[in-house]
Amino acid sequence: MLNNTDILDAIAKIVEEVAGVDAAAVTTEKSFTDDLDIDSLSMAEIAVAVEDRFEVKIPDNQVGELRTVGDAVSYVADHR
Repeated sequence: MLNNTDILDAIAKIVEEVAGVDAAAVTTEKSFTDDLDIDSLSMAEIAVAVEDRFEVKIPDNQVGELRTVGDAVSYVADHR
């Protein structure tokens, strides 16, 4: 069973792979767009990678709701 720290670590690795952001800079309070400078195309790639990694479905209309890394961690934790 994954805890929120495990989920965060995995999302940080995905963000690093997709957007080139250092995984160490990816923390729960960071905004994908404002703090990590991730554009909508990269965000879509991140969402697909998160879906694949955690076997969850993130509807397109929900991707925009995931404003912070913490939002994504909570979504995964709630939908696994």
